Amino acid sequence: MCTLAAVLINYIRRGQGKSLLLVHGLGSNWRSWRGIIGPLAARRTVVAIDLPGFGKSPPLAGTVSVETLADALTQFLREHDLIGTDAVGSSVGARLLLELARRGGVVGAVVSLGPGGFWVGWERTLFQISTWISVRIVRMLHFAMPSIIGRGWSRRLLLAQLSPRPAALAPGLLLEEMRSRATAPSFNVVLRALVREPTPQAAVVGQLQRPLVIGWGRLDRVCLPRQAARAQQLFPDARLHWFEHCGHYPHWDAPEETTRLILEVTADRE
Repeated sequence: MCTLAAVLINYIRRGQGKSLLLVHGLGSNWRSWRGIIGPLAARRTVVAIDLPGFGKSPPLAGTVSVETLADALTQFLREHDLIGTDAVGSSVGARLLLELARRGGVVGAVVSLGPGGFWVGWERTLFQISTWISVRIVRMLHFAMPSIIGRGWSRRLLLAQLSPRPAALAPGLLLEEMRSRATAPSFNVVLRALVREPTPQAAVVGQLQRPLVIGWGRLDRVCLPRQAARAQQLFPDARLHWFEHCGHYPHWDAPEETTRLILEVTADRE
Protein backbone atom coordinates (compact mmCIF):
# COMPACT_ATOMS: atom_id res chain seq x y z
CA MET A 1 0.00 0.00 0.00
CA CYS A 2 1.36 3.42 -0.89
CA THR A 3 1.39 6.35 1.54
CA LEU A 4 -1.11 9.10 0.72
CA ALA A 5 -1.31 12.70 1.74
CA ALA A 6 -4.61 13.82 3.26
CA VAL A 7 -7.49 12.81 0.99
CA LEU A 8 -10.77 14.70 1.05
CA ILE A 9 -13.73 12.51 0.12
CA ASN A 10 -17.24 13.96 0.08
CA TYR A 11 -19.95 11.74 1.49
CA ILE A 12 -23.53 11.68 2.74
CA ARG A 13 -24.94 9.65 5.61
CA ARG A 14 -28.53 8.41 5.80
CA GLY A 15 -30.50 6.14 8.11
CA GLN A 16 -29.46 4.22 11.19
CA GLY A 17 -28.24 0.74 12.01
CA LYS A 18 -25.22 -1.22 10.83
CA SER A 19 -23.10 0.84 8.44
CA LEU A 20 -23.13 0.22 4.70
CA LEU A 21 -20.75 1.90 2.24
CA LEU A 22 -21.83 2.71 -1.34
CA VAL A 23 -19.14 3.34 -4.00
CA HIS A 24 -20.29 4.62 -7.40
CA GLY A 25 -19.04 3.91 -10.90
CA LEU A 26 -16.99 5.80 -13.48
CA GLY A 27 -18.29 9.32 -14.07
CA SER A 28 -20.99 9.08 -11.41
CA ASN A 29 -21.28 10.45 -7.89
CA TRP A 30 -23.16 9.35 -4.79
CA ARG A 31 -26.48 10.37 -6.35
CA SER A 32 -26.26 7.41 -8.72
CA TRP A 33 -27.57 5.35 -5.79
CA ARG A 34 -30.52 7.54 -4.94
CA GLY A 35 -33.05 5.02 -6.28
CA ILE A 36 -32.08 2.55 -3.53
CA ILE A 37 -30.69 4.74 -0.73
CA GLY A 38 -34.13 5.15 0.86
CA PRO A 39 -34.93 1.43 1.20
CA LEU A 40 -31.39 0.69 2.36
CA ALA A 41 -31.41 3.52 4.89
CA ALA A 42 -34.54 2.05 6.45
CA ARG A 43 -32.33 -0.84 7.63
CA ARG A 44 -28.76 0.46 7.54
CA THR A 45 -26.69 3.56 8.13
CA VAL A 46 -25.82 4.29 4.52
CA VAL A 47 -22.57 6.13 3.75
CA ALA A 48 -22.42 7.05 0.06
CA ILE A 49 -19.22 8.69 -1.18
CA ASP A 50 -17.94 10.66 -4.13
CA LEU A 51 -14.70 9.02 -5.29
CA PRO A 52 -11.71 11.36 -5.72
CA GLY A 53 -12.19 13.51 -8.80
CA PHE A 54 -15.95 12.93 -8.98
CA GLY A 55 -18.92 14.76 -7.50
CA LYS A 56 -17.66 17.13 -4.82
CA SER A 57 -14.44 15.24 -4.05
CA PRO A 58 -11.23 16.81 -5.38
CA PRO A 59 -8.93 14.67 -7.54
CA LEU A 60 -6.08 12.64 -6.10
CA ALA A 61 -2.66 14.25 -6.22
CA GLY A 62 -0.06 12.20 -8.06
CA THR A 63 -0.59 8.85 -9.73
CA VAL A 64 -4.15 7.64 -10.22
CA SER A 65 -4.61 3.88 -10.37
CA VAL A 66 -6.77 1.15 -8.89
CA GLU A 67 -4.15 0.85 -6.15
CA THR A 68 -4.09 4.54 -5.20
CA LEU A 69 -7.88 4.83 -5.37
CA ALA A 70 -8.18 1.76 -3.16
CA ASP A 71 -5.64 3.30 -0.77
CA ALA A 72 -7.67 6.53 -0.65
CA LEU A 73 -10.83 4.58 0.07
CA THR A 74 -9.06 2.64 2.84
CA GLN A 75 -7.85 5.91 4.34
CA PHE A 76 -11.40 7.29 4.29
CA LEU A 77 -12.71 4.19 6.07
CA ARG A 78 -9.98 4.42 8.68
CA GLU A 79 -10.55 8.12 9.31
CA HIS A 80 -14.30 7.60 9.78
CA ASP A 81 -14.02 4.46 11.91
CA LEU A 82 -15.55 2.34 9.13
CA ILE A 83 -12.88 -0.35 8.72
CA GLY A 84 -14.71 -3.66 8.32
CA THR A 85 -17.95 -2.08 7.12
CA ASP A 86 -20.09 -3.88 4.57
CA ALA A 87 -19.86 -2.30 1.13
CA VAL A 88 -21.54 -2.15 -2.27
CA GLY A 89 -19.81 -0.95 -5.42
CA SER A 90 -20.76 -0.34 -9.02
CA SER A 91 -18.42 -0.57 -12.04
CA VAL A 92 -15.09 1.01 -11.01
CA GLY A 93 -16.41 1.17 -7.45
CA ALA A 94 -17.09 -2.57 -7.66
CA ARG A 95 -13.54 -3.12 -8.91
CA LEU A 96 -12.12 -1.15 -5.98
CA LEU A 97 -14.11 -3.20 -3.47
CA LEU A 98 -12.81 -6.43 -4.96
CA GLU A 99 -9.30 -5.12 -4.41
CA LEU A 100 -10.10 -4.23 -0.79
CA ALA A 101 -11.71 -7.64 -0.22
CA ARG A 102 -8.59 -9.29 -1.64
CA ARG A 103 -6.33 -7.28 0.68
CA GLY A 104 -8.34 -8.43 3.69
CA GLY A 105 -9.30 -6.64 6.89
CA VAL A 106 -10.58 -3.49 5.18
CA VAL A 107 -14.23 -4.20 4.31
CA GLY A 108 -16.84 -6.65 5.50
CA ALA A 109 -19.39 -8.32 3.26
CA VAL A 110 -19.21 -7.01 -0.32
CA VAL A 111 -21.64 -6.75 -3.22
CA SER A 112 -19.71 -5.95 -6.40
CA LEU A 113 -21.97 -4.90 -9.29
CA GLY A 114 -20.51 -5.11 -12.81
CA PRO A 115 -16.83 -4.71 -11.83
CA GLY A 116 -14.46 -3.55 -14.55
CA GLY A 117 -11.06 -5.01 -15.33
CA PHE A 118 -11.89 -8.56 -16.42
CA TRP A 119 -11.67 -7.90 -20.14
CA VAL A 120 -9.27 -9.62 -22.54
CA GLY A 121 -8.10 -8.77 -26.06
CA TRP A 122 -10.58 -6.71 -28.06
CA GLU A 123 -12.90 -6.33 -25.06
CA ARG A 124 -10.45 -3.88 -23.48
CA THR A 125 -10.36 -1.80 -26.67
CA LEU A 126 -14.15 -1.91 -26.96
CA PHE A 127 -14.53 -0.65 -23.41
CA GLN A 128 -12.05 2.18 -23.95
CA ILE A 129 -13.40 3.38 -27.28
CA SER A 130 -17.10 3.05 -26.49
CA THR A 131 -16.72 4.77 -23.12
CA TRP A 132 -14.62 7.57 -24.61
CA ILE A 133 -17.10 8.17 -27.43
CA SER A 134 -20.06 8.20 -25.07
CA VAL A 135 -18.51 10.76 -22.73
CA ARG A 136 -17.43 12.94 -25.67
CA ILE A 137 -21.04 12.98 -26.89
CA VAL A 138 -22.29 13.87 -23.42
CA ARG A 139 -19.78 16.73 -23.15
CA MET A 140 -20.63 18.07 -26.61
CA LEU A 141 -24.37 17.97 -25.91
CA HIS A 142 -24.18 19.04 -22.28
CA PHE A 143 -26.14 22.25 -22.95
CA ALA A 144 -29.03 20.29 -24.51
CA MET A 145 -29.13 17.46 -21.99
CA PRO A 146 -32.52 18.34 -20.39
CA SER A 147 -34.15 18.24 -23.81
CA ILE A 148 -32.39 15.00 -24.80
CA ILE A 149 -33.38 13.27 -21.57
CA GLY A 150 -36.92 14.54 -21.98
CA ARG A 151 -37.48 12.80 -25.33
CA GLY A 152 -37.94 9.03 -25.45
CA TRP A 153 -36.03 8.34 -28.68
CA SER A 154 -33.01 10.53 -27.82
CA ARG A 155 -32.89 9.14 -24.27
CA ARG A 156 -32.75 5.60 -25.68
CA LEU A 157 -29.91 6.50 -28.04
CA LEU A 158 -27.91 8.31 -25.38
CA LEU A 159 -28.24 5.60 -22.74
CA ALA A 160 -28.21 2.45 -24.87
CA GLN A 161 -24.81 1.47 -23.46
CA LEU A 162 -25.92 1.76 -19.83
CA SER A 163 -29.48 0.47 -19.66
CA PRO A 164 -31.83 -1.65 -21.81
CA ARG A 165 -34.83 0.31 -20.49
CA PRO A 166 -33.86 3.98 -20.17
CA ALA A 167 -37.48 5.09 -20.63
CA ALA A 168 -38.31 3.52 -17.26
CA LEU A 169 -35.62 5.48 -15.41
CA ALA A 170 -36.26 8.75 -13.58
CA PRO A 171 -35.30 11.74 -15.76
CA GLY A 172 -33.76 13.51 -12.77
CA LEU A 173 -31.45 10.58 -12.09
CA LEU A 174 -30.33 10.46 -15.72
CA LEU A 175 -29.78 14.20 -15.95
CA GLU A 176 -27.62 14.14 -12.82
CA GLU A 177 -25.64 11.20 -14.20
CA MET A 178 -24.95 12.89 -17.54
CA ARG A 179 -23.97 16.16 -15.89
CA SER A 180 -21.60 14.28 -13.60
CA ARG A 181 -19.99 12.49 -16.53
CA ALA A 182 -19.56 15.73 -18.46
CA THR A 183 -17.90 17.64 -15.64
CA ALA A 184 -15.97 15.06 -13.57
CA PRO A 185 -12.33 16.24 -13.60
CA SER A 186 -10.93 12.72 -13.14
CA PHE A 187 -13.02 10.89 -15.74
CA ASN A 188 -10.27 10.70 -18.36
CA VAL A 189 -7.45 9.80 -15.98
CA VAL A 190 -9.46 7.06 -14.26
CA LEU A 191 -10.56 5.67 -17.63
CA ARG A 192 -6.91 5.49 -18.74
CA ALA A 193 -5.95 3.85 -15.46
CA LEU A 194 -8.64 1.19 -15.85
CA VAL A 195 -7.62 0.39 -19.40
CA ARG A 196 -3.92 0.17 -18.56
CA GLU A 197 -4.38 -1.94 -15.43
CA PRO A 198 -3.47 -5.62 -15.68
CA THR A 199 -6.04 -8.26 -14.85
CA PRO A 200 -7.00 -8.02 -11.15
CA GLN A 201 -4.96 -10.12 -8.77
CA ALA A 202 -6.61 -13.35 -7.67
CA ALA A 203 -7.81 -14.05 -4.17
CA VAL A 204 -6.67 -17.31 -2.60
CA VAL A 205 -9.34 -19.93 -1.98
CA GLY A 206 -10.54 -19.59 1.60
CA GLN A 207 -8.99 -16.15 1.96
CA LEU A 208 -12.25 -14.20 2.23
CA GLN A 209 -13.72 -14.13 5.72
CA ARG A 210 -16.98 -12.39 4.79
CA PRO A 211 -19.50 -12.98 1.98
CA LEU A 212 -18.66 -11.67 -1.47
CA VAL A 213 -21.27 -11.53 -4.23
CA ILE A 214 -20.44 -10.42 -7.76
CA GLY A 215 -23.56 -9.18 -9.56
CA TRP A 216 -23.80 -8.94 -13.33
CA GLY A 217 -26.48 -7.74 -15.72
CA ARG A 218 -27.29 -10.21 -18.47
CA LEU A 219 -27.51 -7.24 -20.87
CA ASP A 220 -24.43 -5.35 -19.70
CA ARG A 221 -22.88 -3.56 -22.69
CA VAL A 222 -20.04 -1.96 -20.70
CA CYS A 223 -18.59 -5.01 -18.94
CA LEU A 224 -19.71 -7.88 -21.12
CA PRO A 225 -21.44 -10.82 -19.38
CA ARG A 226 -18.73 -13.23 -20.55
CA GLN A 227 -16.35 -11.45 -18.17
CA ALA A 228 -18.30 -12.65 -15.13
CA ALA A 229 -16.78 -16.14 -15.38
CA ARG A 230 -13.27 -14.65 -15.25
CA ALA A 231 -14.18 -12.58 -12.20
CA GLN A 232 -15.48 -15.64 -10.39
CA GLN A 233 -12.40 -17.63 -11.38
CA LEU A 234 -10.13 -15.02 -9.80
CA PHE A 235 -12.36 -14.75 -6.73
CA PRO A 236 -13.29 -18.40 -6.21
CA ASP A 237 -15.03 -17.80 -2.86
CA ALA A 238 -17.45 -15.34 -4.48
CA ARG A 239 -21.03 -16.12 -5.41
CA LEU A 240 -22.21 -14.93 -8.82
CA HIS A 241 -25.65 -13.33 -9.04
CA TRP A 242 -27.21 -12.68 -12.43
CA PHE A 243 -29.63 -9.79 -12.96
CA GLU A 244 -31.94 -10.70 -15.81
CA HIS A 245 -32.96 -7.92 -18.25
CA CYS A 246 -30.45 -5.54 -16.63
CA GLY A 247 -27.61 -3.49 -18.05
CA HIS A 248 -24.49 -2.12 -16.40
CA TYR A 249 -26.32 -0.63 -13.41
CA PRO A 250 -28.60 -3.20 -11.73
CA HIS A 251 -29.46 -0.62 -9.07
CA TRP A 252 -31.10 1.39 -11.88
CA ASP A 253 -32.78 -1.38 -13.84
CA ALA A 254 -33.77 -3.64 -10.92
CA PRO A 255 -33.71 -1.50 -7.74
CA GLU A 256 -35.90 -3.80 -5.66
CA GLU A 257 -33.90 -6.91 -6.54
CA THR A 258 -30.65 -5.07 -5.90
CA THR A 259 -31.87 -3.85 -2.52
CA ARG A 260 -32.95 -7.36 -1.50
CA LEU A 261 -29.59 -8.79 -2.54
CA ILE A 262 -27.64 -6.16 -0.61
CA LEU A 263 -29.66 -6.65 2.56
CA GLU A 264 -29.36 -10.43 2.26
CA VAL A 265 -25.59 -10.43 1.74
CA THR A 266 -24.93 -7.90 4.50
CA ALA A 267 -27.30 -9.42 7.06
CA ASP A 268 -25.86 -10.22 10.47
CA ARG A 269 -24.76 -13.83 10.82
CA GLU A 270 -24.15 -15.78 13.99
